[in-house]
Amino acid sequence: MLDKRMILNYILTILQYKLVCCLGNIFIFLFTILYSKIVLSMKGGNALESSQILKGILEGCLLAIISKGETYGYEMIEKLGKYGFIMVKEGSIYPLLLRMRKEKLVEVKTKPVPSGGPQRKYYYITNKGLEELEKFKEIWMNISTSVNMLLDQETKGEIEK
Repeated sequence: MLDKRMILNYILTILQYKLVCCLGNIFIFLFTILYSKIVLSMKGGNALESSQILKGILEGCLLAIISKGETYGYEMIEKLGKYGFIMVKEGSIYPLLLRMRKEKLVEVKTKPVPSGGPQRKYYYITNKGLEELEKFKEIWMNISTSVNMLLDQETKGEIEK
């Protein structure tokens, strides 16, 4: 069973994903500060580093990319880059893909490369992976709406002290 701290960490990780995708780097910085204050205010809580937050977000992003059809590692990096994840390097997704494979969220099939050379691993989403992606989307939509409202009000100076 998940405790409240784990749920909060998961929710805040998803929130960071939305900020990366939609609001740009300045909001990543602001959110990281906000996140750190929330976590540090909890008894015994330690703030997570932004790289750890990004790893949590990447799982949902990778599931979304893989859900569109078979894809291999480098292709995922290129797609992430198109959405602004320029900080994600090839070596950072492979541990996540391995964990997702162990959790049976994705499956792997090897295929020959058209130009020759070693075979390439293609990732496919499983039914369990699709279920996890839907949970991710639902949680994300609920949280992002609230955060966007709060940030909009903060920008306009409408948040009460």
